[in-house]
Formats: sequence, C-alpha cells, structure tokens
Amino acid sequence: MPAVLSSQQAPAMDVCLSSAQQSLCLGEAPNSPGGWLEEEEGALQEDGTGGPPGDAHNIESSLRSLQKFVPTDYASYTQEHYQFAGKKIVIQESIESYGAVVWPAATALCQYLEEHQEELNLQDAKILEIGAGPGLVSIVASILGAQVTATDLPDVLGNLQYNLLKNTLKCTAHLPEVKELVWGQDLEQNFPRAAQHYDYVLASDVVYHHYFLDKLLLTMVHLSQQGTVVLWANKFRFSTDYEFLDKFKQVFDTTLLAEYPESTVKLFKGTLKWD
Repeated sequence: MPAVLSSQQAPAMDVCLSSAQQSLCLGEAPNSPGGWLEEEEGALQEDGTGGPPGDAHNIESSLRSLQKFVPTDYASYTQEHYQFAGKKIVIQESIESYGAVVWPAATALCQYLEEHQEELNLQDAKILEIGAGPGLVSIVASILGAQVTATDLPDVLGNLQYNLLKNTLKCTAHLPEVKELVWGQDLEQNFPRAAQHYDYVLASDVVYHHYFLDKLLLTMVHLSQQGTVVLWANKFRFSTDYEFLDKFKQVFDTTLLAEYPESTVKLFKGTLKWD
C-alpha cells in the first residue's frame, strides 16, 4: 500500500531540554543509520549551539548506552515532523518498510490521546503498544506521562528505539521500553499475565491485508486483563478489516470512540468480555 509521508509543520518545541538536548531532538539524522550517534555528537560540537563538548559527550554516551537495537540499514530515511502535546516530534521514517512509516491511524490515535489525556488518566498509566512502527504513538503517550512499552518485529526495533530515545530522553517522566513482540508467539513466556498488567493496549493500523489477523487478535486477548482497555485505531481499506472488527467484537465489549472521515479512520475502545 502507498505510504503518505506528509510532514506537519509545527511551532518550536516547548523548553523541556537543555540546548544540547534540543539539538538532538530537532537535528537531522543521517540518511543511513550507521554511525548516527557519531554524526549527532559531531554536529553538537561543531556549530557551538549545542553547549560545551562535555555536555554533548554525556548525551551521546547516554544514547549509546540505551540504544540496544541497531536501526535497519535502509537506503534512505526521511525526517518527518509532528506536533502533539505541545511538543515538536521528529520521526525518522523510511518508505522501504511498512514498520518504518507513520500511518494515518497513528496520528488519529495521538490526537485522541492528547485531547482526552485527563479522561484517560494517562499519568503513570502502564501502556503497551502493539505494532509501534517508528514510534509516534508511544512517544506521545510517554510525553503525556505514561509508562510505555513499545513492541514490534525484530527488524523494526532499531529505528523504533532510535526515535523513542531521540524524542523522550530527559523529556519524559518515564523512558519508554522497547520489546520484541511477534504476534501469537511465546506470549506467556515474554509477557506473563501473572506478572504484567497494562492499563491500556494501543494499536494503530495493525489491521490490513496480511495473514496474521488471528494471531493479532490472540495477542490482544493475551495482553488484556480485567481493567485493561484496548484502544485500536484503523484506516478501513479492505473487507478483511471489517471481518477482523466482527471477530474483535466477539471477544471485546466494543465502543466506537471517534471517526475521522477525511482519512476513513475509526477508533474503537475494547474491554475483554468475562464469562
């Protein structure tokens, strides 16, 4: 499916970082992810606007120690700009992978989280995002005060973690965690129900023309316990999307929270049915 990568122009980020950290959050990343930390550090020290070299070194060291996954070496990346929760968010994206693009339902879900943050009581809420992709939804949830675990397939995790660190380090109460999650596989081993409880499970544009919809639903059910709310936003493109919605309604008490006609995105709230 075609990727629409329209940048959203936004006012300057609120002052939540030092000048050195802002340079990290707002600077351009290299076209190839190889050596991105070194390039960022060099940029901070060359123009003199990023603070003393020692500050840049400390930030670079922090990023290096926290970055556990290496971004996939796509031929090119672009820097896309978004504005949510009063912050300018810069996302490194690549049209070479579905998991490296921000899709329409992600921006719709971010808008909903921002507009309903008090009602949702996101401060310190435990949130897991399924199919986090380049990380926009997880970043917004983190900025709004949540404790976020962002999950996706192994090849997506490097760019996901890069974007999370770049936009949340020293800027959020809780640094997001990144974990591998293959739908339907090793769920109890990697996400034991007895040990983990999430207030919200977030998902956006995870339903499209692929062969893993049953495993996706199984994963949503496994991650949901009493009190867990699933917020699922999706652009409805195919008949299979509506078929999944029918199956979703069979296991979740479902409410349509919002519709975005301009993008054909629907946002649903689901709570697991208990017999």
